Amino acid sequence: MSRFWSPFVRDLEPYVPGEQPKMARLVKLNTNEHPLGPSPRVIEAIRAAADDRLRLYPDPDATELKDAIAAYHGVSRAQVFVGNGSDEVLAHIFFGLFKQDRPLLFPDITYSFYKVYCGLYDIDYRPVPLDDDLAIDPADYTAPNGGIIFPNPNAPTGRLLPLDAIEAVLAANPESVVVIDEAYVDFGGDSAIALVDRYPNLLVTQTLSKSRSLAGVRIGFAVGHPELIDGLERIKNSFNSYPLDRLAIAAGKAAFEDEDFFQRGRELVIEERETLRHALETMHFQVLPSAANFLFCRHATRPGADLAAALRERGIIVRHFGKPERIADHLRITVGRPDQNRELTEALEEILGS
Repeated sequence: MSRFWSPFVRDLEPYVPGEQPKMARLVKLNTNEHPLGPSPRVIEAIRAAADDRLRLYPDPDATELKDAIAAYHGVSRAQVFVGNGSDEVLAHIFFGLFKQDRPLLFPDITYSFYKVYCGLYDIDYRPVPLDDDLAIDPADYTAPNGGIIFPNPNAPTGRLLPLDAIEAVLAANPESVVVIDEAYVDFGGDSAIALVDRYPNLLVTQTLSKSRSLAGVRIGFAVGHPELIDGLERIKNSFNSYPLDRLAIAAGKAAFEDEDFFQRGRELVIEERETLRHALETMHFQVLPSAANFLFCRHATRPGADLAAALRERGIIVRHFGKPERIADHLRITVGRPDQNRELTEALEEILGS
């Protein structure tokens, strides 16, 4: 701690990202990265963009990428906002839309960055407990509020709400902005983007880090009513008017243009998720239903911390949160390649048999 820090910085509790270990041989199943690399068309597009034009500022509006997103999702460019990863998009949403007189509502077990943003931007919030099955109940989101946000599927649980449940939340809160954070929706859900033309208070965020294998490039976006998008643009242009560089714009555009590659990768993850789920259940894990590229589970008798440590000794990294108490024994396991998933299950069989 520096004596030059302001009291505000001293009291912040920053988000702790998933570990990125520097180990020679590692089965890395802790940060929900895609098991396959990006489309070859993405690599080609990045190479083509890496030329003399890098001396110039990129398009501040990322027009080509916005057009690709709009075309893919059947909306207009005016309904699309882009940023440097969905975390930056969410940061602008919190500052631009959620600083209200009433508290923001989000689940008590969810993406932990939400609480961090509230601390950063001095936003009052009220966590809404998940039900006994660690699911979101739309009926719990009817109290007076200054906004609502939750992931769908939720993280770290992986549980999905159908669109009619999303509509119930929207209908009950017509005067509040409702943000659906769809980082994982491509692995098993229907996007709420289909609802944005009917609900002017709906904003949907997505990322190219997960289902499109571009975590290393940092591209996120939001889709909603043009007035909501305009508010985000005002925040962006008061903070950083060039959030996406030329390489990211080219990569994102190419990713949306290679639908065959996207679908093959998505289907692989879904198939492997179900194979891994069955293997874990055979070993007496309780596994929550997942529509994401990870599984959230706990063993019937062995503590989660012990299992995570034993796997680490074997060069396999999974995510153990440890708190809150309700999920202290749960592990979040990213769906890997078939060989990685086999190595994980073999290691667990050895650990549980010892």
